[in-house]
Amino acid sequence: MRVEALRRWALLTLGIFLLAGIPRTAAPQGVGSAGPQIKGVEGDPLREPREVRLRNIRQLTTGGTNAEAYFSYDGKHLVFQATRDGFACDQIFVMDLEGSEPRLVSTGKGRTTCGYFLPGDRQVVYASTHLGGDGCPPRPDTSRGYVWPVYPSYQIFRSTLDGTITDQLTRAAGYNAEATVSPDGKRMVFTSTRDGDLELYDMELRTGRIRRLTHQEGYDGGAFYSPDSRWIVYRAFHPTEDEDLKHYRELLAENLVEPMRMELFVMRSDGSARRQITRLGRANFAPFWLPDGNRIIFSSNFESASPREFELYVVGREGGRPERITFSGGFNSFPMFSPDGKKIVFSSNRNAKQPREINVFIADWVP
Repeated sequence: MRVEALRRWALLTLGIFLLAGIPRTAAPQGVGSAGPQIKGVEGDPLREPREVRLRNIRQLTTGGTNAEAYFSYDGKHLVFQATRDGFACDQIFVMDLEGSEPRLVSTGKGRTTCGYFLPGDRQVVYASTHLGGDGCPPRPDTSRGYVWPVYPSYQIFRSTLDGTITDQLTRAAGYNAEATVSPDGKRMVFTSTRDGDLELYDMELRTGRIRRLTHQEGYDGGAFYSPDSRWIVYRAFHPTEDEDLKHYRELLAENLVEPMRMELFVMRSDGSARRQITRLGRANFAPFWLPDGNRIIFSSNFESASPREFELYVVGREGGRPERITFSGGFNSFPMFSPDGKKIVFSSNRNAKQPREINVFIADWVP
């Protein structure tokens, strides 16, 4: 696909939230004054009848843009990012599984993204721009088309749940964000431009030792470890044509990226045995491992009539035809399973009452 075609496609997909650390939690553009209204089933009014893998769907947040909710190690709490409570851009919050009394754990300064619990559930990691200024960083110039900022002031921090920063985990110049922690608690994977491109890196949390995992030009990010901590799933777009590469490099030099086709990849946690598992030709992102370690749930618009509509799918770790999980229309993404595999949390604009509203939902998972 040539650059101009990609630009036209990107302008149609203003609601795609492919990159962490970028304003992904604004609701899909053009969906009207509210999100899709659910038909519901008896006793389960937030579930579409065809959503047979889900039961007892409950909405945990109301109003604002709430997304990327991830379970604590004990499965009793969620950390999530949201623009709410008077903040002008995303901050990091923690709440219980009833959605009661969300509390701020980030500084309230700058823009934050990608909160994730550390073992013991007394601390979280997240990325923030607050070292670059107390205010929200400027939005990109939309005259360039629909582009996203890769804020070079993003660094990754460790914080207690009362909001006290205990450590700055990254210090290299450039974008450092999209961090997740391995189930065994030993390692953290994140995306950084420290070597001039958007690549994946692995940090040993005990020593702070960092190694680079990906080496192909283009965007690599949104990575998660498998349940046994031995594998990583992530999303990527690697332009190959000269004109596409030139355009990618020009934007990145201005700390910008443009939404393009993303496919899913898996690799060992040391970066070896890398392989592509989707070839769907559209926007595929937000992957997370199922508890069995053999399948991956993700968000995609590959079957949608509108490029703004995203549903959840499950695919085998070797690839194959995905199984569709959600059928609500609108935006469904950022799925994660509880540590015991019995529940799933995801973000959706189903039954949203206001433009740009996205909420966090939790459901029982039916294997």
